[in-house]
Amino acid sequence: MRLLPVDAVIVAVCAGASLALLSPWGRWAPGAARSAAGFGVLALGPLLLRWLQARAPQSRTLRLLASFWMLPVAGLAHTLLNPLVDAVGHPLYDAQLAQLDAHLLGVQFALWAEQHGPRWLEDVLLVCYYGHFVWSLVLAGALYARAERRAFETFLLAVSVYLAANYALYALVPAVGPRFFLAAHFAEPLRGLWLAPRLAGLMMLPAFLRDCFPSGHTGLALLVLITAWRRARGVFWVALAPCAGLIAATLVGRFHYAVDLAAALPLACGVAAAAEALYRRLPDTEGAVARAEPGVPESEPQ
Repeated sequence: MRLLPVDAVIVAVCAGASLALLSPWGRWAPGAARSAAGFGVLALGPLLLRWLQARAPQSRTLRLLASFWMLPVAGLAHTLLNPLVDAVGHPLYDAQLAQLDAHLLGVQFALWAEQHGPRWLEDVLLVCYYGHFVWSLVLAGALYARAERRAFETFLLAVSVYLAANYALYALVPAVGPRFFLAAHFAEPLRGLWLAPRLAGLMMLPAFLRDCFPSGHTGLALLVLITAWRRARGVFWVALAPCAGLIAATLVGRFHYAVDLAAALPLACGVAAAAEALYRRLPDTEGAVARAEPGVPESEPQ
């Protein structure tokens, strides 16, 4: 059984979260047992799937499930964060983040956008916002389909490390965002022409709300664009406008402060560079495994 670096990150982070929630430090938090069980399942996923894959090396289905386990983990882990953030016990930092925006920009961008942005733009940007995980899946699928194993693994490793850091910062710097903290200052809800109120309403009662700093949407979009520029230029040009719209939607949709986006930029770039550096040092054993399996295309040299 061979675990990839992304598998190791998933197992370590999710198992650590589960154990923390079962410890005296975390088990008092409401929903801790359920969240611990969820993190435990996510941690066991790579171990079970890679074990099954080793027993049935010719199963393309098992290989696919094991390879893409990171993507469902990304979404499901987000829904399990409430007890962890409760256990950390930090107060909301919205006031500080809003003050940073006012100091850096001289204005709250979400309030400015309400007064100056066209209504149709809200519809367009919120549609882009809901592509949060879509473009990660598109890029990962393109790299996997082209048998670019090293690029595929590097991208998913970067995603896993970025989200682990991102979710840790949600616990350390919890904030609910301008849509709640500045609600009294908006003249009206997002109006758009047709879609904006419906799409914004879907985001008012998610499983976890204290997810502002830094912007996960921005960071993942940047990781997609960075990797696509290097490894899949066609995907880059297709994803460029929607990912730019997604990043803009984090502000126009009142989900984030500008400082949240500013913090995501160095984090995403640093994680992407670190993942690339790591894979340059690792032997290409996956390529050898792929070439030994019937029907699996040979990896391109990286």
